[in-house]
Amino acid sequence: MGHGGNVIDELMTDHREVEEIFGRIEALPSGDKDRKVYADQATQELVRHSVAEEEYLYPAVREHLVNGNAMADREIEDHAKAEQLMKDLESRDASDPEFDQLITTLMSEIRSHIADEEQNLFPQLRVACSPEALDKLGDKVRTAKKLAPTRPHPSAPDTPPANKLLAPGAGLVDRLRDALTGRGKHG
Repeated sequence: MGHGGNVIDELMTDHREVEEIFGRIEALPSGDKDRKVYADQATQELVRHSVAEEEYLYPAVREHLVNGNAMADREIEDHAKAEQLMKDLESRDASDPEFDQLITTLMSEIRSHIADEEQNLFPQLRVACSPEALDKLGDKVRTAKKLAPTRPHPSAPDTPPANKLLAPGAGLVDRLRDALTGRGKHG
């Protein structure tokens, strides 16, 4: 969850971790209950990651990149689609016939989003921002991930300042629910 380094290194490490979880899901047969455990783990990571990007990365994209507003809007739109998929997945067991379709769609959406960020957005940000600014953003993103929700909240605000105000409270409630239910842990 907190890796150190600049914002791009931090987020790319998150991308690799989520891809590793996706690989575990794909390695298991349809209906295996561990697919749900891994789907919950992926959701927890993706929600924290998305909240941190929406709080700090996308405002920086808007500020520093030539086409920043359009890029940030597209990324937030991607997050909204993924968040709705995660919300739909949340209520389904691995044995549910819709589970496989939802997790496959989510993995496809996330992989496309990751490729776009890593091939387009991150290289532009690396050019537009000083190393110090990228390091500061990395610190802010790490802090945001620690406080962020771990469950999808599709109706929550996704732009500052409202998201920065509401995310820590939702995150606290989510982490308590996860601890009480054992969500994302092997039984």
